[in-house]
Amino acid sequence: MKKYLALFVSALLLASLLLGCQGTGSNKGGAAAPSDAGSSAPKAEASAPEAAPEAEKFVPKKPITIVTYVAAGGNMDVSCRKFVQVAAKYTDATFVVENRTGAGGLIAQDYVLSQPADGYTVYGTTSSNISNVNSGGHDEDKYVWGFDWIAMIMKDPISIVITNEDKNKGVTFETLMEKAKEQNGEQIWVGPSTGGTKHIASLKIWEAYGVEGNYVPFESGPMAMNALLGGQGAAGCANPSDTEGRELWNAAVASKERLPKYPDTPTFGELGHPELDSLMMWRGFAVKKDTPAEMVEWFQELTQQVTEDPEWIEFFENIGVQVVNYGNEEFEEIIRKDMEDNIHYMTEFGLI
Repeated sequence: MKKYLALFVSALLLASLLLGCQGTGSNKGGAAAPSDAGSSAPKAEASAPEAAPEAEKFVPKKPITIVTYVAAGGNMDVSCRKFVQVAAKYTDATFVVENRTGAGGLIAQDYVLSQPADGYTVYGTTSSNISNVNSGGHDEDKYVWGFDWIAMIMKDPISIVITNEDKNKGVTFETLMEKAKEQNGEQIWVGPSTGGTKHIASLKIWEAYGVEGNYVPFESGPMAMNALLGGQGAAGCANPSDTEGRELWNAAVASKERLPKYPDTPTFGELGHPELDSLMMWRGFAVKKDTPAEMVEWFQELTQQVTEDPEWIEFFENIGVQVVNYGNEEFEEIIRKDMEDNIHYMTEFGLI
């Protein structure tokens, strides 16, 4: 009986021990887990922080107007319309190109600055807008820094053009310069706008060759080319593509190498003045200062897509234009350098 009683007591003790182990938490290593009582550890696992909301994306709710200061058919007008055409591959946004000519771009600039800074008015601008502000003594804070310069899209080399008739008579750029020396400042060159990029380029070329000339401005590049064809000048300061569809020839071009489209046109470097091979007209887009950042970002992304599109590249590089895509910081650096350069030459030649 005592033997069975001892076995019974032992069984009770073993059962008690087993029940105690089940009531106490354990780690993988076998140590008992600490009690929650008196512990500073949180009773529940902390929830992960919520993800920051994404920045609001700009979605056009109405047509975007691209305003340009050149007349229909001018190079910036063509560039804006080609941009709209290619952009349709990448966005459903509606664009309207509007020409507001006159006063060397001030009329167009005043219009853009009069509109709300909401992203629905974009300015199609060129380097001539900057030089026109400088030459006219206009308010730089308004007409230059009243804009955010958001995308520079191309560099178009400067060229000096003559008529095919003169070319057939044996006129070259060298003979043009020899004649200019004889004429003592009476030789007429035509081009767009007093104080614009092509006017400044003409001054630089005359200075390099030690000659003087008379620059006669017209409202647009096409009008200047028509005047040249009409015998109103000996040469025109233009871009290579200004000869397209006209009885004109590029007599010299600002380029490191000859342009494939115009293989018989020498560069200024070949003619002994490589310092002139950097002369160019840039084109790009600006918006009124304080336009929402999300719109600027949207438009810059669209510009990148357009400038990388094969159709865009082929269209412009075939006529000697260098396609680029510079954002705000690099664009503004170029503008500041242009302003410094413009003021130097305009002062030297008595324009300001």
